[in-house]
Order: sequence, then structure tokens, then C-alpha cells
Amino acid sequence: MNAPAPPFFAFDNSYVRDLEEFYVHWKPTPATKPVLIRLNEELARELGADPVALASPAGVEILAGNQIPEGAEPIAQAYAGHQFGQFSPQLGDGRALLLGEVIDRNGKRRDIAFKGSGRTPFSRNGDGKCALGPALREYLISEAMHALGIPTTRSLAVVATGDMVRRDRAQPGAVLTRVAASHVRVGTFQFFAAHQGPEQVKRLADYVIARHYPALAASPQPYLDLLAAVGERQAELVARWLGVGFIHGVMNTDNMTLSGETIDYGPCAFMETYSPGTVFSSIDSAGRYAYGKQAGIARWNLARLAETLLPLIDTDAERAAQAATAVIDALPERQAAHWLRVFRAKLGIDETGDAEADHALIDDFLRILKQNQLDFTVAFRALFHAASGDPTRLEALMTNATDFTDWHGRWQARQPARPADLLAAMQYANPCYIPRNHRVEAALDAALDDNNLAPFERLLAVIQSPFDERAADAEYAKPAPSEFTTTYMTFCGT
Repeated sequence: MNAPAPPFFAFDNSYVRDLEEFYVHWKPTPATKPVLIRLNEELARELGADPVALASPAGVEILAGNQIPEGAEPIAQAYAGHQFGQFSPQLGDGRALLLGEVIDRNGKRRDIAFKGSGRTPFSRNGDGKCALGPALREYLISEAMHALGIPTTRSLAVVATGDMVRRDRAQPGAVLTRVAASHVRVGTFQFFAAHQGPEQVKRLADYVIARHYPALAASPQPYLDLLAAVGERQAELVARWLGVGFIHGVMNTDNMTLSGETIDYGPCAFMETYSPGTVFSSIDSAGRYAYGKQAGIARWNLARLAETLLPLIDTDAERAAQAATAVIDALPERQAAHWLRVFRAKLGIDETGDAEADHALIDDFLRILKQNQLDFTVAFRALFHAASGDPTRLEALMTNATDFTDWHGRWQARQPARPADLLAAMQYANPCYIPRNHRVEAALDAALDDNNLAPFERLLAVIQSPFDERAADAEYAKPAPSEFTTTYMTFCGT
């Protein structure tokens, strides 16, 4: 018989233990009337916690920040960051607290953190709070990304605080409990490089290597290899974003993790009509973080990480710069390789073909989508159905695509036969359901305006099983009306 799960969390807080001076001990601001809105029971069990205990009044007090559970050591982490290309030397956890770390049931170390738990020494002019709408949005999108198989922070709980927060209007406040492989960011390295120098950067780098890249500990050049390893994970991550039409919206260096997880779901959105220039974020007026620019921004961010590591890479500044530059210059090739792997799977073609020819085949399909203003997700799902023997959906989409017939012939010739494993991979590369922006907004509006969580729960259930089509969920696979998409904007949620 299995031993009962601990009532809350079995903490083991390595960041506090190993990295003094990298944070400030702090406590969350108590919530007036906490109410549990959503608990991720499956994730709670994965963390070794008891969902029943977490949903109890005592558990809700903990998830609201009113009580500090045994073993927790809440801290506000320090970091800096380039925000839209401009360096801010001090940002930090202005509305977040790292409650502590646990070793989950798979043996992985995970952070448990609050978002919206009140002011900290890093809050600057902010109130440190989070509105209920952005908390529910992060819950939806992060869990959707997890279901899509994309590395991501996850959402454990949303608790309404009973307090109002002031944004463009008064809104109900909330605390989101977020779970991450860690919260160490490129901006964390930037903070200590700017303020405390190479010795502190070395301590941080050694910690990251031990926690996320232990194989590098024996390397003769661990810090250069760390740069390359982070670049590899980010290259794969962004390629997987592109494969589902995800637009992060605010790829600042403080939003790029060393673990390779997606973090901070503020002005994010999913592209509908395919266009590389797609932007939904209200604060990205210049399109810096558009869909098609995300790989380039990841490389730019990695270069900022490289700058902090130069004194560790080599004591000779010129040699250090040359070595780091070689890693940065190699990243586009790695990004292209991951992109090709993702989109080969989406087209249902194997890895044996000529890379240049396959790249052209993919590009030509994307060009057809753009010229005909076709929905990215719908078109690729229709392609999967065509590969499975039902071309009707694809043919209906391509009625006015004059060059589709030629492309279709090339596509069929490239992979005349698709074994079951290749078709299965194609299915799981082409989701039927994504968090359609209009569905997300409708669910949030119902929750906030009508105190009705049913649309939120319904949408969550759909996007948690994104690959298997269900007749009852057919409406959730349809794009938004064009009048919605052409005017839709997302906001930072702070």
C-alpha cells in the first residue's frame, strides 16, 4: 500500500540554501476573503501533495498566501532584463514569490511560486497584485501548452483574493500558483553581472549547471557549453512554438528561462490566419516579437546571456568573445534543424529527404496559406486528414489556391507511403484544438462578468485533449470571426 501523500508540500529549497544574496526573504500579502477558483489536481498529485488537503480551508489559506506552509521559505528573486531591447538593471519579482522547491514523483526538482501575492522590494511602482482574468488566462494557456507537449511552466491553482485591483478599471484580484523547473532567467544572470561581477555569476552558473545540465559539470569548458546547451533548448522550444502558431508576445530577456520552459503568459496568443508578421500584443507596436521573428529574438537573448558569461569562458577577453560568438553564430543552423524537424512532422514526411528540398516544400505550403489567408491550424489538420485518406477538407480549403495542385503532387511524391508511425507523428504535430483567442476571451468574460466558470471549464477540457477530434467539440476547432481577429489585442496583465 502506498504511503499517503503529505498534506501540502515536502520542500527542499536549494536556491535559498545555495545562493544567498540572490534574493530577498519576503512574505505574501494576506488575502481578505480567499476563494479557490481552480485547482490542478493531477499536478498536485505529481508534486506529491494531496489535492483534497489543498482544496480544504487550510489549503486555500496557503494557496492565497495567508499561511506559510511548513518548510517553505518565501523569497523574491532578483533579476534584470532587456525589455523591448532596452536594458533595465533591476526588475526582480515585483509581484511574485518563490515559495520553495519540491522533488516531484518523477524525481524532478520543481519550483512552487506565487504570482500576484503583493508588493515586494522589487515592485517599483506596481501594486504587486494580479487580476483574476490574467490568472485564469495563464492557467488556460500554460495547461494547453503542456497538453501540446511544449515545455512550459504550469498552473497549480487560482485563488480569488476577495480584494479588488486597479487596472484600466477595478477588477477582482487573484493569486496564481505557478510550477516551474526553475525561475532562473537570462535576466537573473544580467542582474548579477551588472551589480556584483563574475564571482556571483559563476555561483549562479554553477547552480544552473548542477540543477539543469549536470552532465556539463565534468566539461573542460562548462560555461561555454552551458551557453550552447541553453541555446539548443531555446532553439527547440521556439521551433515547437512555431509549429502550433504560438506567439509569446513579450520575449524580453527576463522572460527567457535557462531551463528551456515557456514562462510568463501575459500578451501571448495563437495565430489564426497564417502570416509571419502576426502580432497581437498591445505593447509590441513595432512587431519586435511577431510570430516570424521569435527565433531571431531567441538568438538575440542568447547573446545577452553570452555577455554575462564571458569572464567565465576565458580570462582572455578576446578569446572569450570569439568562443561565445562561435556559439551564437551556430544557433541559426540549430534553429533551422529544429524547425525542419517540427514541420516535416506537420507535413507527414520522414527525416530521410533532402533538407533543402523539404524546406522548400514546407515554405511553399506556408506561402499558399498566406496568399489564401487560410487558418494555420485548420489547414495543417486538413493536411493530416488528406494524408490519412480523406482529402475533402483540404480540397475545400484550396478551392481558390491556383498553385495548390502542383504543390499537392510534389507532396505526394515526396512521401508516397506513410506507415502508421509516421501518420501518428503527423497527428500529434497537428492539433485540432488550440486555445482560440475568441474562446479564451469569452471564457474570461463569463468568469469575470457573470461569475460563471462553466465556459472556462469547458474550454479547459477541450484544450487538454488537443489531438483527438470529437464531434461534440467541433465548434472549438473553428477560427474566430474575421471581425474579431482583425481587432484583437492582448495585454500584459500586470
